[in-house]
Amino acid sequence: MSPTPSLIPGRLGLAASRIPYADRHGLLYLEYGKLSVEDGTLRFIAAQSEALDAGDYAIPYQGVSMILLGPGTSLTQDVLRLCARHGTLIAAVGEGGVKSYTAPPMGQGRSDVARAHAQRWADPKQRLETARRLYAWRFGRVLPHRDIETLRGIEGARMKESYKLVAQRFGIDWHGRRYDRDNPTAADLPNQAINHAATFVEAAADIAVAAVGALPPLGFVHEDSSNAFTLDIADLFRVDVTLPLAFGAVQAIQQRKSDLTVEREVRRRAVQAFRREKLIPRMIERIKELFDVDDRGGDA
Repeated sequence: MSPTPSLIPGRLGLAASRIPYADRHGLLYLEYGKLSVEDGTLRFIAAQSEALDAGDYAIPYQGVSMILLGPGTSLTQDVLRLCARHGTLIAAVGEGGVKSYTAPPMGQGRSDVARAHAQRWADPKQRLETARRLYAWRFGRVLPHRDIETLRGIEGARMKESYKLVAQRFGIDWHGRRYDRDNPTAADLPNQAINHAATFVEAAADIAVAAVGALPPLGFVHEDSSNAFTLDIADLFRVDVTLPLAFGAVQAIQQRKSDLTVEREVRRRAVQAFRREKLIPRMIERIKELFDVDDRGGDA
């Protein structure tokens, strides 16, 4: 595999041609193979998989912002050295990005998002306006309310109705959101499925937040948690991604179209959905839009 001659402008840009799971953000997904360094470039010897045909590939690391290592991958120390030198992030992830096993440090030249994030979070007025923007995206319109507790209450009512509507769409008997953190398996099947789907979508948000160098602890809607901002981003996709994943899995199990456990069925659907809908790149776009950061032009 050789790099294409022209790259989309921008620090996180990467031409997608002939590169698996790549987009303008420079995300590169690899699975079932060994990553090493040969003659100063990355080399990936791949087994046959859904993401890539079996073969020996050269990876143009200069145009890659973040390498996502999926199941069945290994790498040499030289890979870490080369990527660290050139500011290329490496993260170990679940298939399709449904899990995030590492929290890589920010790469070189990625302070624009972090600086905008910190500035908006530190200013109470900007923090509220950013939270209102997040709520506007969820509701599809800008709400006039300027009190965060009022916005949270409105969002709670919207989610309660959304659970009911999506459950009806999939023909699922819904009795309300219930979750015992000390005994998660005690919940009914729909609630278990939502727990798993939410975990997978949050992992995708973890990857997106790390890819742009945003600050996970500094949330605008969520507070206190060490990944509060990750939860802010994941919640943007709760109605359109998380709930359909969960209720679709329950429907398949109840109709005996799947003999998998609820966790495995949700995971299977999440892998397919994340790839089909390009969920992580969409999250990255939202983060940069939230902070008014545009890296598509210039020579950064």
